[in-house]
Amino acid sequence: MTATPAATTTTPAAKQHTVVDSPYGPLTLVATDGVLSALYMTDQRHRPPEETFGLPDPEPFGEVIRQLGEYFAGDRTAFDLPLNLAGTPFQRSVWEELLRIPYGETRTYGELAEELGKPGASRAVGLANGKNPVGIIVPCHRVIGASGSLTGYGGGLERKQRLLAFESGGTGEDGVQVLF
Repeated sequence: MTATPAATTTTPAAKQHTVVDSPYGPLTLVATDGVLSALYMTDQRHRPPEETFGLPDPEPFGEVIRQLGEYFAGDRTAFDLPLNLAGTPFQRSVWEELLRIPYGETRTYGELAEELGKPGASRAVGLANGKNPVGIIVPCHRVIGASGSLTGYGGGLERKQRLLAFESGGTGEDGVQVLF
């Protein structure tokens, strides 16, 4: 089973956050009303100011941390977590489609647009992909350019390359197998 977006609310929400270590640097986890709503990497594009993350509190994140640990150990290929994703209906549809990309596989922006029934919307898909608030768990790193090239990634292209190499069991440019 994969991560599933929960319904969003319009009432003021209680937020908490915590920071956990990972092979990709510190990850800031944010919960809204006790449900994961963001996972930010350091220096991530579209990362909101920290004062919007709520109070520090690791309590809501036990299951998220456990599943991330299993993923980084190579023991998990899909996440089974409720998510509270705030975005436009189109963004949410793109993020839901990202959840359907299997571990170790990639899709192009154009393929995602086709799957959404909007074949001319690859650019809009790219913009929505870039606004994904829950990187790694909602695997926006699995989306590549039409030519197979690595294109923008909110967490940086080096992280995207490392995540894709990790998931494919591949090797880095220096020929050393990527193990975490």
